[in-house]
Amino acid sequence: MKNIFSSKYKYENEFLYAATLVCFLLIAYYHLKFGPVMSSDSERFSRWADELIKLDFNFFEFFSLDKASHRPSLFFFSVPVLLIALCKIFFVNEWQHAFLFLNLIFVFLSLLIFIKNLLIIKVRPILISLSLPMIVISVDILTWPRFILSDMIYAFLVILSTYFVTKTIVKNKINYFEILLIIFLLLASRPSSIPVIFVVVFFIAVLRFKIFLKQKNILLFIFVIFISIPFLLSLAYYFIESNFNGIAKVDFLTNMVKEGIIVHDRPNTWVEKPDNFTDVIFIYFLRLINFFNPYASTYSKVHIALNMIQIVLVLSSISVWSFFGNHIKTYNKIFLFIILLSFSVSAFHSFILIDYDWRYRFPIILPLLMLFSISLEIIKKKSD
Repeated sequence: MKNIFSSKYKYENEFLYAATLVCFLLIAYYHLKFGPVMSSDSERFSRWADELIKLDFNFFEFFSLDKASHRPSLFFFSVPVLLIALCKIFFVNEWQHAFLFLNLIFVFLSLLIFIKNLLIIKVRPILISLSLPMIVISVDILTWPRFILSDMIYAFLVILSTYFVTKTIVKNKINYFEILLIIFLLLASRPSSIPVIFVVVFFIAVLRFKIFLKQKNILLFIFVIFISIPFLLSLAYYFIESNFNGIAKVDFLTNMVKEGIIVHDRPNTWVEKPDNFTDVIFIYFLRLINFFNPYASTYSKVHIALNMIQIVLVLSSISVWSFFGNHIKTYNKIFLFIILLSFSVSAFHSFILIDYDWRYRFPIILPLLMLFSISLEIIKKKSD
């Protein structure tokens, strides 16, 4: 058994890729068993895909659609709409199943990028293999890929952006083409990609500062950001309430705060209506925490248990790094990036909307699970 966990184990790569294939097949079987799912957003994507086909894939004309509505430019939905349109062209009545297969391809590619991320920072393949079952039992991974939505595409782009950042850390060299490409694709996949793009750009900008090489500085920085988020969101709330009151989109956001809404359409999470600035800060703090909430009153015991396992693994991984990972500068940077990514996405949706089914948490699950493998490597290095 000791030889298996050795960095020189002969069949480690073969074992890792075999385990990856098995995990993917289990995920694919689960989704294929239930088939594709259409939601109200799926219907919009389908309608936009029909419009794109009618326009002979002329994106300039396509982007001019919906100008009178409250929605942002259709550029921000280009990638999923294009892929749905292609599925409709080539597979006609079976386009939904074709899109499901396409999503499963993105699942497979995401798994490959997940392990590639960890291999280039020298995490042992056998330790990476131990994190793969955690992906298989992730409720988010077992839910959203079968939906005819942009979620799986977006999740793939998020783990791909994590890979580009990891390469930048390891090689200490910025590939501007890769960074610009991933920014473009993120923007063209979902308008809520802004927090991911912000973190990628911000992290690369501060990467060369030596202050972020020391773990204690990173922990202090993360702590300051965490406690600052509710305060900054509250300031933003009062600013837009004072200057943009009466605009439909703005009123939608501010009215939810005025009503004490935490998670949308889950009244059991709501609080009393705020009376002052401190109350508003408290609401945003609760939203930030609830973004990672593993519990909901409508969830089954199995659902809650799987979510609890996931969040305990992530928190345990951060704890391991905090106590034992001080001397591995590459790992410090990876943890910093992934935690900043999580905070940025959670802060953005805490300000906008925390969805009833926590759908917007899905894209950061794979980066967070990377921390588990890294923590195992930290423990192994400590024991060697």
